[in-house]
Amino acid sequence: MIDPASYQYPSPLAGFENAAPLPEEVAEDGKSLKNSPRADGLSKAYEAFTAPLDNGRRGGFDVHIYHYQNNPTQVKYAKELFERIRREFPELRIYRFWDKPVGPHPVAMFEVDLFTPAQFGAFISWLAIYRGPLSVLVHPNTVEEDVPELQAELRNHTQRALWMGEKIPLDTSIFYRSE
Repeated sequence: MIDPASYQYPSPLAGFENAAPLPEEVAEDGKSLKNSPRADGLSKAYEAFTAPLDNGRRGGFDVHIYHYQNNPTQVKYAKELFERIRREFPELRIYRFWDKPVGPHPVAMFEVDLFTPAQFGAFISWLAIYRGPLSVLVHPNTVEEDVPELQAELRNHTQRALWMGEKIPLDTSIFYRSE
């Protein structure tokens, strides 16, 4: 398995190497900077997830919503949130409600998959308000030709992961099996 310290990162300025300098003018709010609109319209990231995110069957992001299975208050809240998500976002892929740890997840959880940038924006902003006392792991699903699957999964669940609420240490040992 690769050492996370040796990860390679694409340049954030790829494709903009010869772009004109950006203006330093301050916007009307007195704090932010004015930006010129893109000549070719909005970023394509509004329409599809950026490579190497999966724009296919698996979806670009998994959202794991955790609850401590021995905490009755959290279990009740998680079940209510699970029902609300199924009613509010029926177009999303929503997996079963787990009452015990599963996979690398050390406590009970349920999973929601996101397939478009619009779903990501709508669901994650909604979840920021409604997650209540629960912790949430949001991790990408990537498709990388030269990267072994378990290595990509380790990176997606750790280095590339986003957290809402308390960060819960994952059991990443499953990503170290031989492929």
